[in-house]
Amino acid sequence: MKKTAFSMVTIASVLFYFITTANAVGGDYTPVPKSADTQSAYINKLYEQGGKWYITVDPIEWYEGEAANKVFAEQEPDSGLDEAPDGYYIINGSEETATFEVNAGADVQMQIFDHDGNPEDAQINWNEQITLSKLAELLTTEDILSVSDYPYHVTIHDGKVTKIVQQYIP
Repeated sequence: MKKTAFSMVTIASVLFYFITTANAVGGDYTPVPKSADTQSAYINKLYEQGGKWYITVDPIEWYEGEAANKVFAEQEPDSGLDEAPDGYYIINGSEETATFEVNAGADVQMQIFDHDGNPEDAQINWNEQITLSKLAELLTTEDILSVSDYPYHVTIHDGKVTKIVQQYIP
């Protein structure tokens, strides 16, 4: 019983930390610029095969700010809310996935992840660069702070992914 209570207190503390951290860093956040080559998506799988990297994604529609409020009002008219919670809104209208080859030198930028096995120590480091192999490892790690729960912005040039940016969510 003590172990369960300790675990619940630890989880509650971690969640409180992330909530207060998200509110404290709002001014440092810069949205990922939208472009014709960038697709917002959840990453289903990132793997190496035959000396090449591949990524399987579930495309989504990502909205933030006033655009999120507008789409939220259209999609959720009976919610009782005047605007999108936390300033963003995601539409994942299809279960279809897409697989792309990833350029071996792709730019991978993270906002927050568990560096040392202690989620309590996780801090926001805007656009922290990591390797493809590190991202693949993080995507298969089941932690309180699971990077597989975050959306990403994937840039594709000539059929290959050249950039992967984790979207910060408060």
